[in-house]
Amino acid sequence: MAIVQGEVGRVRMFEDFLGAEVPLALETHFENLGQFVITGEGIEVSDGGSMLVLDSGGLNGVGRFTCDDTTDKDSMAIRTAICLDVGLMGTLVMECRIKSETIALQQNWFGLVNISNADDCIEDEIVDTSSGGTTIDDLTATSMCGFLRTSEITANTEWHAIWQGGTATGPATTTAAELGVDYVAGDYQILRLEVDPNGTARWYIDGVLLKTLAGAASTTTDMAAILMVESQSTAAAAMDVDYILVRANRDWTV
Repeated sequence: MAIVQGEVGRVRMFEDFLGAEVPLALETHFENLGQFVITGEGIEVSDGGSMLVLDSGGLNGVGRFTCDDTTDKDSMAIRTAICLDVGLMGTLVMECRIKSETIALQQNWFGLVNISNADDCIEDEIVDTSSGGTTIDDLTATSMCGFLRTSEITANTEWHAIWQGGTATGPATTTAAELGVDYVAGDYQILRLEVDPNGTARWYIDGVLLKTLAGAASTTTDMAAILMVESQSTAAAAMDVDYILVRANRDWTV
């Protein structure tokens, strides 16, 4: 039987943070925000975790993601469902504009990952660098491709390219993943990831192509697009998000 393709051949998800919020103390794991979901370890408690739209310093619409301050590894994320397949829906395009007023004792992730638990965090479910130095303890997710910035390692302000699950072997050390651009406290940056149907990925920051890698992503594993901030202390961590965009071709085979 022929596959009939309709008018809507592209999937486009976009959030500009112009009104809807996830207030403090909802004590839930998942909250809907437009086409996305707000989730993470840091929003299910009664004393912390929120995504509030800024009135001051919030031109264009800006959402401030604030983790709970109870324990290390509290996280806040905006994400899609596991609904993206590189081989069937590429080229996938993900872009966000973010800043953190303070980057000490926090880590940040943006990209594709095949995880979907309510209390996901970077260290336990995506990539573990808790030993510090230039060590990657574990590429925990079996399939991922994205940006990592963490204060745990030697290059603690620098963005890193992380990949796992494609034909290219994932990085064994943080030095093998460095992108040469720092996350500067108080400055907005635009992160953009493109992944072709053959698994080739391209990492851009502020419009500059920094890395191209063939086989970086699995072409058969379904993944979610996730933007996450995580605390690495008992102090709350915050990240401002101007917008997040996810684009893909529609899979007409299902």
